[in-house]
Amino acid sequence: MLKGSCLCGQITYQYDGVIDEISMCHCRQCQRAQGSAFAAVAPIRSSAFTITTGQQQLAEFRASANKARVFCRLCGSPLYSARDDLPAIKRLRLGTLDTPVTAKTQYHAFVSSKASWFSISDELPQFERFKPS
Repeated sequence: MLKGSCLCGQITYQYDGVIDEISMCHCRQCQRAQGSAFAAVAPIRSSAFTITTGQQQLAEFRASANKARVFCRLCGSPLYSARDDLPAIKRLRLGTLDTPVTAKTQYHAFVSSKASWFSISDELPQFERFKPS
């Protein structure tokens, strides 16, 4: 079981699953939502994800019509995103995890919109947009 929380600690969650894929998303929306060069995210099963405290502090923002970005309304910590057309999957923001994770599959996505001031200096695979299926 993995556990996590927002910056102020009002929201806590648990994930009863394994994180086996991590992507660093360099799209413009992730850059703006994170205030950084990219967002480190992992797909997780919605059915195995539970908000354990602070449900009333959850807020969401929709920069796209079919995707909610969920965050803490008190401290602003981004927690996950969820697409309306993929209700079984959430994309967890890994910076909120309190439990260490090591994933075998790691890559950079949307490098076509990478921040000009950031250089990717690792050997992980890079994809112009989404990782091919």
